[in-house]
Amino acid sequence: MNFKVGMISLGCPKNQVDGEVMLEKLNKSGFDIAQSIEDSDVMIINTCGFIEDAKREAIETILEVAEYKKAGLISAIVVTGCLAERYQDEILKEIPEVDSVIGIGADRDIVKVCQKALIGVQTSFYPDKKYLLLEGDRMLSTPPHWAYLKISDGCDNKCSYCAIPGIRGGYIERDMESIIAEANKLAASGVKELIIIAQDTTKYGLKLYGEYKLAELLKELVKIDGIEWIRLFYCYPDRVTDELIDVIASEEKVCSYIDIPLQHCNNDILKSMNRYGSYDSLKNLLTKMKTKIPNLSLRTTFMVGFPGETEEQFEELCRFVKDIEFDKMGCFTFSPEEDTPAFDFDNQIDEDIKKRRAEVLMDIQYSITENANKKRIGNIYKVVVDEKDGDKYIGRSYLDSPEIDSGIIITSERALFSGEFINVKITDYDGYDLIGVEI
Repeated sequence: MNFKVGMISLGCPKNQVDGEVMLEKLNKSGFDIAQSIEDSDVMIINTCGFIEDAKREAIETILEVAEYKKAGLISAIVVTGCLAERYQDEILKEIPEVDSVIGIGADRDIVKVCQKALIGVQTSFYPDKKYLLLEGDRMLSTPPHWAYLKISDGCDNKCSYCAIPGIRGGYIERDMESIIAEANKLAASGVKELIIIAQDTTKYGLKLYGEYKLAELLKELVKIDGIEWIRLFYCYPDRVTDELIDVIASEEKVCSYIDIPLQHCNNDILKSMNRYGSYDSLKNLLTKMKTKIPNLSLRTTFMVGFPGETEEQFEELCRFVKDIEFDKMGCFTFSPEEDTPAFDFDNQIDEDIKKRRAEVLMDIQYSITENANKKRIGNIYKVVVDEKDGDKYIGRSYLDSPEIDSGIIITSERALFSGEFINVKITDYDGYDLIGVEI
């Protein structure tokens, strides 16, 4: 009888891809992949450790799984991912039910780690971060019709609030041939939508080729039969080139959608964050993108409550959000992370003020979204069907990315299938979601 291994993968899509590669390694080695904790012999928790909320979620998950081990329902617990890399042996000391903790550079050794855990051998090692998995065969944890495609990892940007460079290491990237080969393999397996991810997507090419190559990579990916949509995540504003804008505008398969985390618009706050831009420079970039890319769907993320952020600077951010009218926006409060410069900055903001500012900003965004959705009534969109929900279906147009964005609630007179592309006329909206009927 083969041992069964289960995995809970937390945090960002990049971590999720790492988990998919580990699961495929385990499957090929003879482990059966379990779909629940109860069915597992060994449970892997692939953690996130980016901000306080993510750390709390990871620790709560480990403690929850530890209860299963105490009850004799599972035999071993392995912790990997960013929290493991960041806190290492502290996890073993604080949670003795954990059998093994390994750093991200040890993910390639996951089979041996699980085998040892099952016979009671504790593993604790943290190889150089340069050994983290950039590629490999994957057992997809997404629906069959879409997948993430990781083109690089690590980061050299050193934003003053961010622990990622210390956790994931310096920027490394894959060569273009391996990315295209993986994309072809994904398309052959039935994937129709590729979501391009990295810590810094727009930097792609600089390490291996000495120049930005994201636009060129996209031109190659659109040639792949079976791929319908290509979507861009984690683009830094100072690296959005005119060539990239032109490719998004001209290539039908490249969605007119871009995720471009800005964090703030105030020049002084951005300088303190060690980031690029100002109100005017960012507005000019986004205006240019909107002008050159018809019906562009803009997604961004902002941070409120950064040390020293005044009410005036926050109000400037509110004006910026109203001015630009983002299609999608996320907001999170500053989390002081140890081993980052901002952890020791003066003028830390009270938690209640941070929360209030986040609520205000999201209320502004909700009004913008509501107005945009009203204007979309009567429009017809190409939509991919994601799932059935009662007597209706949930799908997305190019406007929406899976898992993080809203979607379209669809009525159809026929049975629809996951991964099917259809035309939908928008008839109404409900909060962030659109409502439509297949035509």
